[in-house]
Amino acid sequence: MPELPEVETSVRGVSPYLVGQTIKHIIVRQKQLRWLVSDELSMMDGANILNIYRRAKYLIIHTDKGDILIHLGMSGSLGILNSTTNKDVGKHDHVDLVTINGTILRYNDPRKFGAWLWVEKAEEADLLKKLGPEPLSDKFNGDYLYKQSRNKTVAIKNFIMNNAIVVGVGNIYACESLFMAGLHPDMATKNLKPKQAERLVKVIKEVLTKAIIQGGTTLKDFIQPDGKPGYFAQVLKVYGRKGQECYNCGSTIESKVIGQRNSFYCPKCQKLPR
Repeated sequence: MPELPEVETSVRGVSPYLVGQTIKHIIVRQKQLRWLVSDELSMMDGANILNIYRRAKYLIIHTDKGDILIHLGMSGSLGILNSTTNKDVGKHDHVDLVTINGTILRYNDPRKFGAWLWVEKAEEADLLKKLGPEPLSDKFNGDYLYKQSRNKTVAIKNFIMNNAIVVGVGNIYACESLFMAGLHPDMATKNLKPKQAERLVKVIKEVLTKAIIQGGTTLKDFIQPDGKPGYFAQVLKVYGRKGQECYNCGSTIESKVIGQRNSFYCPKCQKLPR
């Protein structure tokens, strides 16, 4: 599943081609995605694209006729084409946003679990109202995380993956961050200490920033707008490395299902408090 860095990479990849352009029309070939594609998209002809940005894992196209919310779902990707490019429409090419100058934003989604929705104002959309702070913002800090953790018995990994606490810390980056912070993923959140909260926030920011810079994790279903895969997956420290040696101490990386997600950790570097 594309995570926050992949969505941010998509935003940065498509923005130079679309911001300042005018929508000619939006072609919907498959209406049934995770939710039905909004009928209002058919009325976006002539809309001027003012900005493109990300909130959590949603890519938002802000126009003078309302906002388009795009979610990549489990396997979605966005690509930029030109109307003069000789490229056939594929089986999973479900939506095209075509601009007057001939640029095409094409949405491909084999599993059809993404979304294309219209809202008048993105910040007022029900899907976004209850989200926690962005992980790279100043609002997400050690003091905030520590206060939110009080009296919580849930595993710390599930806690930082809760979008009501902080958005966009998906499974891969939660595993990596907890390893760097020296915290066992199954530790009860209430046991988090203030200094540990500071450290955890710091490494979450570092891990996500590094992933964004390097273009997002290489996932088999994800393609960047320029067609090139990311490279961050090649330097992951624990995720997907069960049975391999820990880069820090040489112990064997283990895995455990926590919150229905496979969690990877080093039993020596990330000891579970008793």
